[in-house]
Amino acid sequence: MADVPGLLRRGAVAVAAGRVALGVTALAWPSVPARPWVGASAGDLTARVFGRALGARDLALGLGALAALQGPAADSGQAAAWVGAGALSDALDVAASAASWGELPRLTKWLVAASAGGAALAGAAAAVALAASHEPSSHETP
Repeated sequence: MADVPGLLRRGAVAVAAGRVALGVTALAWPSVPARPWVGASAGDLTARVFGRALGARDLALGLGALAALQGPAADSGQAAAWVGAGALSDALDVAASAASWGELPRLTKWLVAASAGGAALAGAAAAVALAASHEPSSHETP
């Protein structure tokens, strides 16, 4: 039988590593990850500033999640909080996209929504699994 919590944990590590890569890319070249999301305006000053800010957010969330997920003795409660925060930010990215759906690039908005939505769902599932593994059993003292 598949080790679902283990798979979710590995998925959370993969999403966190991708978040770090995206964050570093956005900090250095903000128009690269922004162009599929907002189109030609990705090179504008406003888009570059916000792209770097979002890159910093993703870098921090990714590094926090990776640190909390390290090793077999990792604190599942902290890992659940970091992974859950990343999932929330991804879900809010989908909501922000939906709010401007008609103005976003016709084809690539689907890619952005699917990737952010998938990361949000995977992150939420992993956060729930991590939180459940952190709960003390009924015979442990709180």
